[in-house]
Amino acid sequence: MHAFDFLLDTYDTERLKTLSVWSVFRDEDLEFRPAERIRTPHEQMVHQCVSEDNWFKNMLGIDTGRPALPDPETRLAFLEHYAELSAKRLSMLREKSESWFNEMTAFFDVPRTRSWIVLRRLTHSAHHRAQLVVYLRLLGRPVYSTYGPTADTGGLPIQKAPTIYRYGSIDDLLSAETEGGRWPDLPGPGEKSPTERPR
Repeated sequence: MHAFDFLLDTYDTERLKTLSVWSVFRDEDLEFRPAERIRTPHEQMVHQCVSEDNWFKNMLGIDTGRPALPDPETRLAFLEHYAELSAKRLSMLREKSESWFNEMTAFFDVPRTRSWIVLRRLTHSAHHRAQLVVYLRLLGRPVYSTYGPTADTGGLPIQKAPTIYRYGSIDDLLSAETEGGRWPDLPGPGEKSPTERPR
């Protein structure tokens, strides 16, 4: 155990969150382009895989030895491929010492610690995942919990809305998705309430 275990535990949960959002898209959604200058879900998945591969190899020296992208580039193949490669990266990160995370390396053309780069990777992935949640809304697809309640899981926390994850683990996700997926019931937004404000 060391001071950066929390980063690795977070990366582990972020893998499931990313895959869970991807899993809600249907095969026919992959080429949906909400606006002319916006990526399709397919292009977002390509970016996630290629970008993460580049960051880990070139900034952190962690190479899975596998291609960045699945072949063929289908929705299920992206789920399986990203799950496998991110698991390998996590395993390799867990072998690193605390001092390794404190060492400086190049973040593009700026020197940063490896721990800073891992944290930045997490926020980068969350940013693109949030974009895809907007796509799901535009497509009329259900939105399960990522960090807490959504309008589909009961509304706002002030309404005591539940958190409902689509899958509890990556193994569960992959097993279910090979058989067409599982869709836990969603209660919808619930009753209207005042806008949530800090007290």
